[in-house]
Amino acid sequence: MTKTQQPLAGKVAFITGAAQRIGAEIARTLHNNGMNLALHYRDSTEAARLLKQQLEATRPHSVLLLQADLNDTDALPTLVNEINTHYKRLDLLVNNASSFYPTPLDTAQIDQWEDLISTNMKAPFFLSQAATPLLKKTRGCIINLIDIHAERPLKNHAIYSIAKAGNAMMVKSLAQELGPGVRVNGIAPGAILWPEQEGGQHQNRTDILKKTALKRMGRPEGVAKVVLFLFQDADYITGQIITIDGGRTLQQ
Repeated sequence: MTKTQQPLAGKVAFITGAAQRIGAEIARTLHNNGMNLALHYRDSTEAARLLKQQLEATRPHSVLLLQADLNDTDALPTLVNEINTHYKRLDLLVNNASSFYPTPLDTAQIDQWEDLISTNMKAPFFLSQAATPLLKKTRGCIINLIDIHAERPLKNHAIYSIAKAGNAMMVKSLAQELGPGVRVNGIAPGAILWPEQEGGQHQNRTDILKKTALKRMGRPEGVAKVVLFLFQDADYITGQIITIDGGRTLQQ
């Protein structure tokens, strides 16, 4: 795609958890459409550097890497300040970073509660707070990656499901509070990628796919395209959560 075919050229997106999986695909899609990127990672240093190298092979000086533990709430304004110093603007915040693992009620620990609530709810909220002044200047938007289990709890994953449910309400609350200057929406994926650590309590993969209307997995590219749509084309959509699950939530 040439510069003349990139309507988002010069705009800036900040993506958390961007080094791998869905976050990396969102980064590729937005970059291919002309956006400059600030890509957050926590431990995936090698993957983040490789992604930056791949993207900047087509457009030099278009990717800023930011390493941080988002559980450190005090560090969140610093990340936004680094973006402002580097790019002088911010148009899109994608709250993608997430922790996911089972927490059966009889063995759940306080540190698991604090981690899952922090990464899936507290960090996106306070990062949105820190980014809001810049986003208001560009009439930008926030997109949260949620989960279908915010609405339909996943067995033995109560804390995760609770945190994602709070994230879903965050989308609606922030959309109400930040309008008209900033739009806020969410995406709730279903079976897009299998978890890296599934644990012993996960349903059989075949059984999960049988419960979708389309009888197959989705792809990270599909999520990335919806991010692009919500940012580029949906200027009258806010406070909404788009489900990408192949019809799984239709299952009774």
